[in-house]
Amino acid sequence: MPITETHEIHQRRFGRNLGVALCLLGFVGLVFFLTISKLRNGGTLEGFDHTVRPSLTVEDTE
Repeated sequence: MPITETHEIHQRRFGRNLGVALCLLGFVGLVFFLTISKLRNGGTLEGFDHTVRPSLTVEDTE
C-alpha cells in the first residue's frame, strides 16, 4: 500500500535538503573557479616534491 499523501515534515525536509544542495553546489563552484583563475594566472605553480628549488631558498646578502 503506497503512501499517496505527503506529510508536512517531508516538505520541510525537502526544503532543507534543497538549501544544503545549493550551498554545496555554490562552494564547489567557488573552489572550481578559484582553481581555474589560479591556473590561468600562471604564477609560481610549484609543488612540494622534496627537492631544493632556488626560488624558495633564502640568499644570504652579507
